[in-house]
Amino acid sequence: MSVRARVIALHGGLLALLLAGHFVLPAYHHGNLARIMVLATYAMSYNIVFGYTGLLSLGHALFFAAGMYSMGLSVQHMGLTAGPALLIGVLVATAVAAGSGILALRTRGVAFMIVTLMFAQAGYLTVLYFGDWTRGDEGFVIARGARVLGGIDLSDESNRYLAALALFAAAMAACLALVRAPFGRTLVAIRENEARTRMLGYDTFRAKLVAVTISGSISGAAGAAYGLLFGYVGASFAGVEYSILPLLWVLLGGAGTVLGPFIGTLFMFYLIDLSSDITTAYMLIAGVTLVLLTLFAPQGIMGELRRRLWRWLP
Repeated sequence: MSVRARVIALHGGLLALLLAGHFVLPAYHHGNLARIMVLATYAMSYNIVFGYTGLLSLGHALFFAAGMYSMGLSVQHMGLTAGPALLIGVLVATAVAAGSGILALRTRGVAFMIVTLMFAQAGYLTVLYFGDWTRGDEGFVIARGARVLGGIDLSDESNRYLAALALFAAAMAACLALVRAPFGRTLVAIRENEARTRMLGYDTFRAKLVAVTISGSISGAAGAAYGLLFGYVGASFAGVEYSILPLLWVLLGGAGTVLGPFIGTLFMFYLIDLSSDITTAYMLIAGVTLVLLTLFAPQGIMGELRRRLWRWLP
C-alpha cells in the first residue's frame, strides 16, 4: 500500500469511526465527543503554528474568542442568522490573526511567546471592559431559535454532533492538504532551521504570517462553531487557560502530526472527567499523568507511534 493510501485509510478510518459513534454512543459520551471534535479543531489550528512552524504562541485564545464573540454579538445585537454570523466570526478572527501576526512576528523565541500572551490578555480585558455588550464574566446564552443553519437546528443533539464532525473533517482535510503541500514543507523547514531556509531564498516572515493567519481562521471557525453549537459565549474562553490548553493537547497527542491534536484533546478531556469522579484533587492525577507521558513519550502519543511504527505519518 502506498503512503498516500495509508494516510487516507488512517484518517478516513477515524472519520468513519466517529460517524459510527453517532449511532451507538450513549447520550453522555455523544455530547462529550461533539465538544471534543470542536476543541480538537481548535487544537489542530494551534498545531499549524506550533507543531509545523515551530512558533510557541500563548495567544491563540484571542483568535478563538474573536470568532466566538463576533458570531455571538452578531446574533445577539445585530439580529443576524447563524450563517452570516458564522462567516463574520471567521473573517474577524482572520483579520485579528493577520494584524497581530504582523506585529508579533517581529519578535522571536521567548519575546514572541510573551507578545502573543499580551495580545490575548488585551482581548480578554476588552471583553470585560465592554461588559454592557458582552456581559463580562457572566457571558450570554444564544437563543435556541437563532441556532439554525440552513434549516438545520444545531441545538438538536444529533444535528450538533454531525455539525461538529463536519467541522472536524473539514479542518483535518485542510491540515492534511497544507502539510503535504510545498508550503507545508516550507513551514517544517522554518521549524528546523529558519536561517538556512531564508538563505535558500524563502521569505520566512511571509510564510510564518500566512501560517498564523490560516491558524487564526481555523481557530475562529472553531470558536464561532463552539458558541453556535453549545449556545454559550463567555469570557472564560478568552482567558489564558484557553491559550495553554491547545498547547497541552498538541504536546500530548504529538506536535507536528495531523491526528495528534485530536488524540491529545480526547485523552485530556477524559482524563480530567474520569479523575474528577475519583477525587476532588483530579488536577493532581492529571498532572502526574502528564509528567509521566512527557518523560516516557516526549514526542506525544502519535509522535511516538510515528517514531516507532508509522514513519509515514503526516
